Amino acid sequence: MSFWDRYATIVSGRRSWIVALLIAVAAGALMALAGANAGSTQSPVPVPPSAESARAAVLAKDFPSGDEAPVLLVVSRADGAALSPTDLASAQDARQRVLDRAGAKGGAPLSTSEDGVVAVAPVPIAADLSGFDLADTVKGLRAAANDGAPQGLQLRVTGGPAFGADIADSFSGANFTLLAVTAAVVALLLIVTYRSPILWLVPLTVVAIADQTAAALGGVVAGLTGLTSDGSTTGITSVLVFGAGTNYALLLISRYREELAKAPDHRDALRVALRHAGPAILASNATVVLALLTLLLAVVPSTRSLGAQAACGLVVAALFVLAVLPPLLALFGPKLFWPFIPRRDAGHATARPTAWYRVATWVSNHAGRVAVGTVALLAVLCTGVLGTPIGLSQTEQFRVKAESVSAYDTLAAHFPGGLSAPTSVIGRTDHAEDLRRAIDATPGVVSVRDAGTSPTGLTQFSVVVDAAPASPAAFDVVEHLRESVRGADEQALVGGTDAQALDARTAAQRDQRVVIPAILVVVLLVLYVLLRAALAPLILVAVTVLSALAALGLGGWLSVHALGFPALDNTTPLFAILFLVALGVDYTIFLITRAREETHDNGTREGVVRAVSATGGVITSAGIVLAAVFAVLGVLPLIVLTQIGIIVGLGILLDTFLVRTVMIPALFTLVGPRIWWPARVDPKGATHARQ
Repeated sequence: MSFWDRYATIVSGRRSWIVALLIAVAAGALMALAGANAGSTQSPVPVPPSAESARAAVLAKDFPSGDEAPVLLVVSRADGAALSPTDLASAQDARQRVLDRAGAKGGAPLSTSEDGVVAVAPVPIAADLSGFDLADTVKGLRAAANDGAPQGLQLRVTGGPAFGADIADSFSGANFTLLAVTAAVVALLLIVTYRSPILWLVPLTVVAIADQTAAALGGVVAGLTGLTSDGSTTGITSVLVFGAGTNYALLLISRYREELAKAPDHRDALRVALRHAGPAILASNATVVLALLTLLLAVVPSTRSLGAQAACGLVVAALFVLAVLPPLLALFGPKLFWPFIPRRDAGHATARPTAWYRVATWVSNHAGRVAVGTVALLAVLCTGVLGTPIGLSQTEQFRVKAESVSAYDTLAAHFPGGLSAPTSVIGRTDHAEDLRRAIDATPGVVSVRDAGTSPTGLTQFSVVVDAAPASPAAFDVVEHLRESVRGADEQALVGGTDAQALDARTAAQRDQRVVIPAILVVVLLVLYVLLRAALAPLILVAVTVLSALAALGLGGWLSVHALGFPALDNTTPLFAILFLVALGVDYTIFLITRAREETHDNGTREGVVRAVSATGGVITSAGIVLAAVFAVLGVLPLIVLTQIGIIVGLGILLDTFLVRTVMIPALFTLVGPRIWWPARVDPKGATHARQ
């Protein structure tokens, strides 16, 4: 008896409910001991500790007020008119209220623009605030500023910490919203798929508990490894667990329903379903997990954290589907499918010309034209990548107009663009004069002031540049500034918000160059181990890459030209290709393992047709579920998550309806039995390895 035979017997037997109960108790204990995942309230960490901006931030703590970071109180009239003396007096009162709320003993005075339209005052807050703590602090400052303010006077808070606060605030209640919307979408699609008012409750409950268990485990892993967790990491992990877990459940339940028409007892049907679907689920899960673990090769802390936590989440999802769902299916029996309960069919061996069988037969009969046409279509979609800009500035992160952005726009119209987030230069004090001259001579620098000296013999300069925060113009100034100050002091460092954004872009580009090839190598190796064929894995990976690039091109074009987003975020291409390649191979494994099973008895051509006929429905259902789950990321107001949802959702639909259903069957038909070489699949049922 094989492993899967023994395993299927254990989790489908009459006492298999004990297995489900033990796992549920263990999951509950883990959630109780781990508590809430504190990382889900934190802001993303976009740069590695080795980045120049990160090293400058560490040195900045040694300076006077190094434990503080300024936000900016921006004062203007709603009608755009110049500020009157009464307005300025109200602005002074508001400044004092904000200082009192921040617990600051003093700060720079209120400054008015040359045209008298805008006034601004910096307010220091604790530099180590992050996540919801930062969001609550900034929210309190905004409330204090507007407490008793006269009508018509706009009092808004912006600056680097305020941008971070608005990003963190976008995740306020996000976990609940994301979970609720995801669960609702999955429930609706399960009801439509199985047309049963009760069946959907079982897989949805199993996957929901798996998601909460994965969140608790993710917090433990983050704590043990020192990886940084954040709101976006938690959200994406939850989407992956729900999407992949539901897909695994769909595959198992679909095969179970198919076997109910053949087996005399529903537990026998479940054992057969597990024996056939289990290896495919485990193989697809291993592929996605290994692909996610390639993110540990990244240098961006948030990316590394996503790799570890999402990999743990997918392992938990597979565990629950393979060990908790089968006992529940065995316990409730076929009545779960009510009112369309599958009945044993004595004539099940007779092939039935289903819609998917007819589609697969047509593809097989026109394989050459279908292959050329689908490759050409995907190639055209890939061209969208060429014209899609990449890189969002700090003010372009939100789909909705955040206060930090609107206040910055007002400020930038009347002051230098870099005033909201000055750049810092730190160098040796005995080179201070040379450093000041180098800074003054750098194109794009508006002003420079001495920001103090540290006990370690360093001097810090605060530099205002004439460019929007984290914009290409600001990056040019930072790069020129780094070149200039190196000539005066080879140990000098340039930090600040713009420098951090530049370093984040550089790190993201480096991760794309390293991680994407690693993902492809991992997927290729997994397919070689699974299929033990020379040609099939190469074709499958090539098709998957083409499909992923097509989705990136189409999704990027829609994001920029249809939805009006300024560009793709720096991290979007990496995450999109990761999810599309890894999850696309999921469906490939579902299809190809069934094709090889059918080929034993029917030959390659008919085997592929029968595989498409058998898996077409479940792959379509799974693809629609997964695409819809990723689309749920659009409920969050950050552009990057919306972009990932759009691109991955489109890519999964391309995979579902074009690649797995049409393109791969056509290519396999064209290549014929050679696709399995060096294994020769004999239609009589024997597989021989060529010597």
